[in-house]
Order: sequence, then C-alpha cells, then structure tokens
Amino acid sequence: MRRMRAAVVGHVEWVDFARVPRWPASGTIVHATEVWSDPAGGGAVVARQIALLAGRCELFTAFGEDETGRSAVRRLAQLGIDVHVQHPPRSVTRRAWTHIDDAGERTITVLGDKLLPAGPLPLDGYDLVFFVSGDVPALQSARRARFLAATLREQPTLREAAVPLDVLVGSANDPSESYDGSLDARLVVTTDGPNGGLANGEPFRATDPPEHVVDTYGAGDSFGAALAFALARGDALPQALELAARAGAAVLAGRGPYGSQLALKA
Repeated sequence: MRRMRAAVVGHVEWVDFARVPRWPASGTIVHATEVWSDPAGGGAVVARQIALLAGRCELFTAFGEDETGRSAVRRLAQLGIDVHVQHPPRSVTRRAWTHIDDAGERTITVLGDKLLPAGPLPLDGYDLVFFVSGDVPALQSARRARFLAATLREQPTLREAAVPLDVLVGSANDPSESYDGSLDARLVVTTDGPNGGLANGEPFRATDPPEHVVDTYGAGDSFGAALAFALARGDALPQALELAARAGAAVLAGRGPYGSQLALKA
C-alpha cells in the first residue's frame, strides 16, 4: 500500500517545561521537580502524531534565524518530521514556559509573536494537510490536498480564506474555539476531555485516561491529528473517533507532548 503523503502547516515555539506541585499563587515561590525543553506548539505536536501514524509527515513552519530556531529544527528531525522552514525578516523564534502541576494540568505563558508560515506553499498532490496556523495563501494552498483538516483556533483566517474543510476540530472548553457554524466544514468535532465530545452534534465517548495523568500537554492536538489521519485514509467516522480518542488519552501517560504519543503497530 502506498504511504500517505501528509503535511502540517503551523507554528512552533520552543517550550521550557517545569513540573511543579501546583501553579504558583501570586507572591509565592514553587520549586520545580523536573525541567526539560522541546519544540512544541500545535504545528509540532500535530506533525509528530501524524508521523507516528503515517510513517512520515512534513511540517511547513517559520522560525527566527537564531540558535533557538536551529535547535528546534534539529529536534523535530529527530522526531521523524521533515521540516520546511521560513525565516520572516527580523523575526525571533517564539518561546514559551509551561508549568505542569501534580494533576498533570498545564499552564502556558508565551513569549513573543507567533511566527506563521506564509503561502503559497507547494502542497499539490498531498493526501492530507492539517492546517494549524498560517496566512490565507498558505491555507488556500493547503486546500489543494485531497483531505484538509483545520483547528478552530484560527477561525478568522479560515473565514477569510473561504475554503471548504473536510474536518474542523476544536475544544468545547476553550472560549477562543467557540464556533458559530459559519464555516464550510463537512465534519465539525469538538472535544470535552473525559466526557468525549460531539461530532456534527452527535456525542462520542472518550477513552479511559491512564490511572495516573502525567501531563495533559498535547492531548487535544494529538486527538485532532489522529482523527484527520484516520479519516484521510478512509476510516468510517466511528473508527476514526475511536483512534483519535486513544491518541488523546495516550499522551496523558507520558512527559511532554511526545513521551507517549500513539503509534500504529507494524
């Protein structure tokens, strides 16, 4: 069987993670028990999850021409992602701090502007493109793929580009992803953590989380990536949702977004 040709269009930031007993209240000090760093953000997490499922995945993104950006590209390559990098003039790679508390919940502080990949992009002939972020010409290029997925986080860009979407994925618990039904999307899926979610208004079940939730960072993006992969390869919706739910739950058991992402058995 021919390998799926898949790509992600989206942003990446360099993230410093710190595990703390609790999110610090105003005026207090907390001591981190563990710290690590990785390129993350929606573009990186979605691309790594698709790479694990499809065999490879390309990522069209943007970094500053700095050592942070170069380090991110090297690490993404180690994760099995083929990276196509743009360097906007006078840009600096975006950074973020993420605190992970004892319940596994993440709290994120971003430093700097989101660097967006700009189109047009060479996306003709792809089986799947997942649009996480970018400009309007980038999204219009992504529509040349056979299957186009997108996140609800970028609704202004989706409205301006006015391209039909095969699946639109978002969180029911994020106010910035509230959806009014105004986009041309064949399937709209909103997640609600352990409660499952809705697919075109019909409820679906979540997969049971691990007994101990280590880290929630990347669970939603991994769900969306697995859903898009399954639908693009021809799975029926119930089976695609089941795979996506397993992918989202798998992330909860590992450190950071990549520690335990779901991979298909050979």
